[in-house]
Amino acid sequence: MPNRDTQQIDKVLEAADQMTAAELDHLPYGMIQLDATGRILNYNAVESRLASLRQDQAIGKQFFTEIAPCTRVQEFYGRFKEGVIREALDTSFHFHFAFKQNPRDVTVRLLYSKRTRTVWVLISDHDGKPLGPVTPGTTSE
Repeated sequence: MPNRDTQQIDKVLEAADQMTAAELDHLPYGMIQLDATGRILNYNAVESRLASLRQDQAIGKQFFTEIAPCTRVQEFYGRFKEGVIREALDTSFHFHFAFKQNPRDVTVRLLYSKRTRTVWVLISDHDGKPLGPVTPGTTSE
C-alpha cells in the first residue's frame, strides 16, 4: 500500500502540467520540467535553493550538460532518453547530486507527461519526504 509521501507525490505529478510557475514554487519538492531534448522549461524555488542556482540561470539551459552534468549517467539520463523515445516513463531511484555547495542524496521520480510531451523530475529527500514546508492548497495535507 502506498505511503502518504508517495500519494502526495502522485497528486503533485498529476497536477504539475496545469500548475503555474508560482504554484510550482510553493511545492515542498524540487520540480524540474524538461522538454524531450533535456532543456529546462520549469525550475521551481525548492530546486533553485537546493542547487544554489537562480531559476533564471537554469530555465532554457540543457539540464544534463549545462546544469547537472553529474546526471549524465545511464541511471538518470539513460532512463530519461528511453522514456522520451517510448513516450512512457514513471520511475523512482536514489541519486547523489554532487553539487559543489550542497551535495545531497535524494530520491528522484521521473514522469513522462503525454499531455505536454515533457518529463517532470521531482526531487524529494532520500526517504521520499518533502524537502521544504508544504504550502496549504498546493498538495494534499
